[in-house]
Amino acid sequence: MFPRTGMTGAMVLTLLLAAGCGGGGSSSDAPGPAGTGTISGVVTKGPVGNATVTAYGVSDGQSRAQIGMATTDAGGSFTMSIGTYGGPVMVQASGGSYRDEATGLSMGMASGDVMSAMVPGVVAGAGSNGVQVTPVTAMAQAMAQQMPGGMTAANMASANVAMGNYFLVSDILHIQPMNPLSPGAGAAASQDARNYGMTLAAMSQYARTLNMPVSSALITAMMNDASDGMMDGKRGGAQITMTMGAMMGPSMMAPDSATSGLAAAMTAFMNSSANVSGVTPADMAGLMQKLSSSSGKI
Repeated sequence: MFPRTGMTGAMVLTLLLAAGCGGGGSSSDAPGPAGTGTISGVVTKGPVGNATVTAYGVSDGQSRAQIGMATTDAGGSFTMSIGTYGGPVMVQASGGSYRDEATGLSMGMASGDVMSAMVPGVVAGAGSNGVQVTPVTAMAQAMAQQMPGGMTAANMASANVAMGNYFLVSDILHIQPMNPLSPGAGAAASQDARNYGMTLAAMSQYARTLNMPVSSALITAMMNDASDGMMDGKRGGAQITMTMGAMMGPSMMAPDSATSGLAAAMTAFMNSSANVSGVTPADMAGLMQKLSSSSGKI
């Protein structure tokens, strides 16, 4: 139905095993109190404070019963208990507010706009730490949901890798995006973290270019765009309609929104006074070139 990533079975298996063990240096398998499992991490669209974060168990490719809930602090961080659950998990964040990168304004997540992330394998009674919930993980979740079989552990891992490859981030689930509104943040940030942070800032800048009153609406549009594995302003062949606010009415998503349009927005943001990270267009040349020349295929 849409282009699948070219991962071999061995690669997927490796990713699943890594995810089940906590995923590299950003996670830990230390058990929670009395063997109770936990999930902790950060919600970022700009750090989202006071957001409601809910974890759902996943079986047969679909999210099922709620297994945990938490509220983020001012920096977007959360920790929740998930009892003795083990297996694939979808984490979903809604509500709260964030400082929009392009405008510097505090914005509330609009009603109906959510961000999500997928953890392919949680070990029962263990801690899954450093989970990032971002627009990019949300795009991966929307993609996995529409893959044959839905959100299986294999599809979760494949979609996470595919979206990471698209934005040149090696691990979208555990690498924390650089905050471009933090002075000098780029100096200590890895290229992965720079790419991640500037991708989110570019989305904010693009929303500003469109005069969106709340930039979280663009994230919903990006999720819809990613769901069929092709970033072309369409979902399953139908043009995507974006919410522009009560005073403006709906607008159609442009075909180049997530390709050359996003690259142009990234350049504009980096050259603006809002970017105090120290990261320059030269630092981001690889990602901007990739987006500018992309066909949109994830």
